[in-house]
Amino acid sequence: MFEKVCKMLADQLGMPADSIKPESEVVKDLGADSLDVVELMMALEDEYGITLPESEIEGVKTVQDIVDMMNRIAK
Repeated sequence: MFEKVCKMLADQLGMPADSIKPESEVVKDLGADSLDVVELMMALEDEYGITLPESEIEGVKTVQDIVDMMNRIAK
């Protein structure tokens, strides 16, 4: 799951996937803005055929937060 999220983030933000670490903060460290975050969440929903609860998305700060949320929901 981590590799998939990294690839999606890297593609969206135009950066190398190997520069993204689990502890990287999506906004602060990777330079994503709120639109980037929304687009990523929509892409994850489409990819996995799920709906991410807004309450979960609001708590996302790091790449690992995204991976943990996906692991909980996409089971």
